Amino acid sequence: MSSSKILYEKNDNIATITFNRPERKNAIDLEMHNRLGEIWRDFRDDPDLRIAIITGTGDAFCAGADLKTHVPEWDGVGPSLGRDKLSDGFAGGITRGVHRIYKPIIAACNGWVLGGGLELAMACDIRIASEHAQFGSFELRRGMHPADGGIVRIVNTCGTGIALEMELTGEPIDAQRAFHANMVSKVVPHDQLMATAHDYAKKILRNDRRAVESAKETIFEVVGRTLDEQLKVECLYGYALCGGNPELVRRSQEFLDKKDKGRVGVNSSPL
Repeated sequence: MSSSKILYEKNDNIATITFNRPERKNAIDLEMHNRLGEIWRDFRDDPDLRIAIITGTGDAFCAGADLKTHVPEWDGVGPSLGRDKLSDGFAGGITRGVHRIYKPIIAACNGWVLGGGLELAMACDIRIASEHAQFGSFELRRGMHPADGGIVRIVNTCGTGIALEMELTGEPIDAQRAFHANMVSKVVPHDQLMATAHDYAKKILRNDRRAVESAKETIFEVVGRTLDEQLKVECLYGYALCGGNPELVRRSQEFLDKKDKGRVGVNSSPL
Protein backbone atom coordinates (compact mmCIF):
# COMPACT_ATOMS: atom_id res chain seq x y z
CA MET A 1 0.00 0.00 0.00
CA SER A 2 1.10 3.52 -0.63
CA SER A 3 2.08 4.77 2.80
CA SER A 4 0.72 8.19 1.87
CA LYS A 5 -2.87 6.99 2.42
CA ILE A 6 -2.25 6.95 6.17
CA LEU A 7 0.35 9.08 7.90
CA TYR A 8 1.66 7.72 11.22
CA GLU A 9 3.87 10.00 13.28
CA LYS A 10 5.31 9.76 16.78
CA ASN A 11 6.31 12.78 18.83
CA ASP A 12 6.59 13.40 22.58
CA ASN A 13 4.60 10.34 23.71
CA ILE A 14 1.86 11.13 21.19
CA ALA A 15 1.05 9.14 18.06
CA THR A 16 -0.74 11.06 15.31
CA ILE A 17 -2.66 9.05 12.72
CA THR A 18 -3.85 11.04 9.71
CA PHE A 19 -6.03 9.72 6.91
CA ASN A 20 -4.60 11.16 3.73
CA ARG A 21 -7.01 10.16 1.01
CA PRO A 22 -9.07 13.34 0.59
CA GLU A 23 -10.13 12.52 -2.96
CA ARG A 24 -12.11 9.58 -1.51
CA LYS A 25 -13.22 11.44 1.66
CA ASN A 26 -10.67 9.30 3.51
CA ALA A 27 -12.74 6.16 2.93
CA ILE A 28 -10.91 3.09 4.22
CA ASP A 29 -10.12 0.40 1.67
CA LEU A 30 -8.85 -3.07 2.54
CA GLU A 31 -5.21 -2.04 2.34
CA MET A 32 -5.82 0.83 4.75
CA HIS A 33 -7.76 -1.48 7.06
CA ASN A 34 -4.79 -3.84 7.23
CA ARG A 35 -2.33 -0.99 7.72
CA LEU A 36 -4.44 0.40 10.57
CA GLY A 37 -4.26 -2.98 12.25
CA GLU A 38 -0.48 -2.72 12.19
CA ILE A 39 -0.62 0.85 13.50
CA TRP A 40 -2.93 0.06 16.41
CA ARG A 41 -0.74 -2.83 17.51
CA ASP A 42 2.39 -0.72 17.24
CA PHE A 43 0.74 2.06 19.26
CA ARG A 44 -0.39 -0.43 21.90
CA ASP A 45 3.03 -2.06 22.23
CA ASP A 46 5.32 0.98 22.00
CA PRO A 47 6.27 1.88 25.60
CA ASP A 48 7.10 5.46 24.62
CA LEU A 49 3.62 6.19 23.30
CA ARG A 50 0.85 7.17 25.69
CA ILE A 51 -1.85 8.82 23.56
CA ALA A 52 -3.05 8.67 19.96
CA ILE A 53 -4.75 11.46 18.00
CA ILE A 54 -6.54 10.45 14.81
CA THR A 55 -7.77 12.89 12.15
CA GLY A 56 -8.16 13.33 8.40
CA THR A 57 -7.05 15.61 5.59
CA GLY A 58 -9.42 17.60 3.43
CA ASP A 59 -13.08 18.05 4.30
CA ALA A 60 -13.61 14.59 5.83
CA PHE A 61 -12.48 12.76 8.94
CA CYS A 62 -13.49 9.45 7.38
CA ALA A 63 -16.38 8.48 5.11
CA GLY A 64 -16.31 4.88 6.29
CA ALA A 65 -15.56 1.81 4.23
CA ASP A 66 -14.56 2.15 0.59
CA LEU A 67 -17.39 0.04 -0.81
CA LYS A 68 -15.50 -0.64 -4.03
CA THR A 69 -13.16 -2.90 -2.09
CA HIS A 70 -15.35 -4.11 0.77
CA VAL A 71 -18.62 -5.09 -0.96
CA PRO A 72 -17.01 -7.72 -3.23
CA GLU A 73 -15.59 -9.32 -0.08
CA TRP A 74 -19.09 -9.52 1.47
CA ASP A 75 -21.13 -10.46 -1.60
CA GLY A 76 -22.58 -13.96 -1.52
CA VAL A 77 -20.98 -14.98 1.76
CA GLY A 78 -24.22 -15.27 3.72
CA PRO A 79 -24.93 -15.09 7.46
CA SER A 80 -21.60 -16.74 8.32
CA LEU A 81 -19.89 -13.42 7.53
CA GLY A 82 -20.89 -12.09 10.96
CA ARG A 83 -19.21 -15.01 12.72
CA ASP A 84 -16.12 -14.65 10.54
CA LYS A 85 -15.82 -10.94 11.40
CA LEU A 86 -16.21 -11.24 15.18
CA SER A 87 -12.50 -10.79 15.82
CA ASP A 88 -11.89 -8.38 12.93
CA GLY A 89 -13.71 -5.11 13.37
CA PHE A 90 -13.47 -2.07 11.12
CA ALA A 91 -10.51 0.32 10.76
CA GLY A 92 -7.89 -2.20 11.71
CA GLY A 93 -9.97 -3.73 14.47
CA ILE A 94 -10.21 -0.71 16.76
CA THR A 95 -14.00 -0.99 16.68
CA ARG A 96 -13.86 -4.67 17.67
CA GLY A 97 -10.88 -6.97 18.04
CA VAL A 98 -8.11 -4.66 19.28
CA HIS A 99 -10.55 -2.26 20.95
CA ARG A 100 -9.14 -2.98 24.40
CA ILE A 101 -6.19 -0.66 24.02
CA TYR A 102 -6.08 1.15 27.35
CA LYS A 103 -3.99 4.06 26.12
CA PRO A 104 -6.30 7.02 25.39
CA ILE A 105 -7.31 7.76 21.79
CA ILE A 106 -8.59 11.19 20.71
CA ALA A 107 -10.57 11.71 17.51
CA ALA A 108 -10.13 15.16 15.96
CA CYS A 109 -13.19 15.21 13.70
CA ASN A 110 -12.29 17.70 10.98
CA GLY A 111 -15.24 17.22 8.61
CA TRP A 112 -17.55 14.44 7.43
CA VAL A 113 -17.75 11.53 9.90
CA LEU A 114 -19.83 8.93 8.10
CA GLY A 115 -20.70 5.24 8.33
CA GLY A 116 -17.66 3.30 9.43
CA GLY A 117 -15.96 6.63 10.07
CA LEU A 118 -18.58 7.29 12.75
CA GLU A 119 -17.98 3.82 14.17
CA LEU A 120 -14.26 4.60 14.29
CA ALA A 121 -14.82 7.96 15.99
CA MET A 122 -17.17 6.39 18.55
CA ALA A 123 -14.49 3.79 19.33
CA CYS A 124 -12.18 6.62 20.41
CA ASP A 125 -12.22 7.89 23.99
CA ILE A 126 -12.57 11.63 23.39
CA ARG A 127 -14.07 13.23 20.29
CA ILE A 128 -13.48 16.87 19.40
CA ALA A 129 -15.36 18.37 16.47
CA SER A 130 -14.55 21.13 14.06
CA GLU A 131 -17.44 23.53 13.64
CA HIS A 132 -17.74 22.14 10.09
CA ALA A 133 -18.06 18.49 11.14
CA GLN A 134 -21.11 16.41 10.19
CA PHE A 135 -21.95 13.00 11.67
CA GLY A 136 -24.06 10.44 9.86
CA SER A 137 -24.88 6.80 9.39
CA PHE A 138 -26.01 6.08 5.83
CA GLU A 139 -25.67 2.28 5.80
CA LEU A 140 -29.42 1.64 5.70
CA ARG A 141 -29.54 3.38 2.32
CA ARG A 142 -27.14 0.71 1.01
CA GLY A 143 -29.10 -2.26 2.35
CA MET A 144 -27.19 -2.85 5.58
CA HIS A 145 -26.75 -1.30 9.02
CA PRO A 146 -23.73 -0.73 11.28
CA ALA A 147 -22.06 -3.93 12.43
CA ASP A 148 -18.83 -2.62 13.92
CA GLY A 149 -19.96 -0.86 17.07
CA GLY A 150 -21.85 2.04 15.54
CA ILE A 151 -25.22 1.19 17.03
CA VAL A 152 -23.81 -0.12 20.30
CA ARG A 153 -21.61 2.87 21.06
CA ILE A 154 -24.18 5.49 20.03
CA VAL A 155 -26.77 3.83 22.28
CA ASN A 156 -24.29 3.59 25.17
CA THR A 157 -22.95 7.12 24.75
CA CYS A 158 -25.89 9.12 23.43
CA GLY A 159 -29.01 7.06 24.12
CA THR A 160 -31.58 5.17 22.10
CA GLY A 161 -33.40 8.28 20.85
CA ILE A 162 -30.53 9.74 18.85
CA ALA A 163 -29.44 6.26 17.75
CA LEU A 164 -32.88 5.50 16.33
CA GLU A 165 -33.14 8.90 14.65
CA MET A 166 -29.73 8.71 12.99
CA GLU A 167 -30.02 5.08 11.91
CA LEU A 168 -33.61 5.03 10.69
CA THR A 169 -33.54 8.35 8.82
CA GLY A 170 -29.99 8.19 7.54
CA GLU A 171 -29.75 11.96 8.01
CA PRO A 172 -26.56 13.53 9.36
CA ILE A 173 -26.36 15.83 12.36
CA ASP A 174 -24.09 18.84 12.67
CA ALA A 175 -21.38 19.42 15.26
CA GLN A 176 -23.57 21.39 17.66
CA ARG A 177 -26.26 18.71 17.64
CA ALA A 178 -23.55 16.10 18.21
CA PHE A 179 -22.29 18.09 21.19
CA HIS A 180 -25.75 18.31 22.75
CA ALA A 181 -26.20 14.56 22.15
CA ASN A 182 -22.97 13.84 24.08
CA MET A 183 -21.37 12.48 20.90
CA VAL A 184 -18.48 14.95 21.07
CA SER A 185 -16.84 16.66 24.03
CA LYS A 186 -16.21 20.01 22.39
CA VAL A 187 -16.86 21.97 19.20
CA VAL A 188 -14.11 24.38 18.15
CA PRO A 189 -13.27 26.63 15.19
CA HIS A 190 -11.79 24.55 12.41
CA ASP A 191 -8.35 26.13 12.65
CA GLN A 192 -8.15 25.31 16.37
CA LEU A 193 -9.03 21.63 16.09
CA MET A 194 -5.58 20.05 16.31
CA ALA A 195 -4.39 22.54 18.92
CA THR A 196 -7.38 21.59 21.05
CA ALA A 197 -6.67 17.88 20.59
CA HIS A 198 -3.10 18.44 21.73
CA ASP A 199 -4.33 20.46 24.70
CA TYR A 200 -6.45 17.48 25.77
CA ALA A 201 -3.42 15.24 25.28
CA LYS A 202 -1.26 17.48 27.50
CA LYS A 203 -3.86 17.30 30.25
CA ILE A 204 -3.85 13.51 30.05
CA LEU A 205 -0.06 13.33 29.97
CA ARG A 206 0.24 15.18 33.29
CA ASN A 207 -1.54 12.25 34.95
CA ASP A 208 0.10 9.01 36.00
CA ARG A 209 0.25 6.54 33.13
CA ARG A 210 -0.84 3.49 35.11
CA ALA A 211 -3.73 5.40 36.67
CA VAL A 212 -4.92 6.63 33.25
CA GLU A 213 -4.87 3.18 31.70
CA SER A 214 -6.47 1.55 34.73
CA ALA A 215 -9.25 4.16 34.74
CA LYS A 216 -10.00 3.49 31.07
CA GLU A 217 -10.01 -0.26 31.67
CA THR A 218 -12.33 0.17 34.66
CA ILE A 219 -14.78 2.23 32.59
CA PHE A 220 -14.79 -0.48 29.92
CA GLU A 221 -15.40 -3.17 32.54
CA VAL A 222 -18.32 -1.50 34.34
CA VAL A 223 -20.41 -0.90 31.21
CA GLY A 224 -23.46 -3.15 31.18
CA ARG A 225 -23.04 -4.54 34.68
CA THR A 226 -25.41 -4.22 37.62
CA LEU A 227 -24.67 -1.49 40.19
CA ASP A 228 -23.28 -3.98 42.71
CA GLU A 229 -21.00 -5.49 40.06
CA GLN A 230 -19.87 -2.04 38.94
CA LEU A 231 -18.95 -1.04 42.48
CA LYS A 232 -17.03 -4.29 42.96
CA VAL A 233 -15.04 -3.81 39.74
CA GLU A 234 -14.21 -0.19 40.59
CA CYS A 235 -13.08 -1.14 44.09
CA LEU A 236 -10.89 -4.01 42.91
CA TYR A 237 -9.22 -2.04 40.12
CA GLY A 238 -8.88 1.22 42.03
CA TYR A 239 -7.42 -0.16 45.24
CA ALA A 240 -5.20 -2.63 43.37
CA LEU A 241 -3.64 0.42 41.72
CA CYS A 242 -3.17 2.14 45.07
CA GLY A 243 -1.34 -0.86 46.41
CA GLY A 244 0.80 -1.48 43.36
CA ASN A 245 1.78 1.89 41.93
CA PRO A 246 5.10 3.31 43.18
CA GLU A 247 4.19 6.70 41.70
CA LEU A 248 1.37 7.14 44.21
CA VAL A 249 3.59 8.27 47.10
CA ARG A 250 5.69 10.64 44.99
CA ARG A 251 2.71 12.26 43.28
CA SER A 252 0.80 12.56 46.55
CA GLN A 253 3.75 14.35 48.12
CA GLU A 254 3.93 16.75 45.15
CA PHE A 255 0.27 17.54 45.76
CA LEU A 256 0.84 18.13 49.47
CA ASP A 257 3.82 20.36 48.64
CA LYS A 258 1.70 22.23 46.06
CA LYS A 259 4.17 21.35 43.31
CA ASP A 260 2.04 19.14 41.06
CA LYS A 261 1.39 20.18 37.47
CA GLY A 262 -1.86 21.77 36.39
CA ARG A 263 -3.03 23.06 39.77
CA VAL A 264 -5.90 25.54 39.81
CA GLY A 265 -6.74 28.35 42.21
CA VAL A 266 -4.25 30.42 44.23
CA ASN A 267 -1.53 27.78 43.83
CA SER A 268 -2.08 27.27 40.09
CA SER A 269 0.76 25.79 38.06
CA PRO A 270 1.30 25.15 34.33
CA LEU A 271 0.90 21.79 32.66
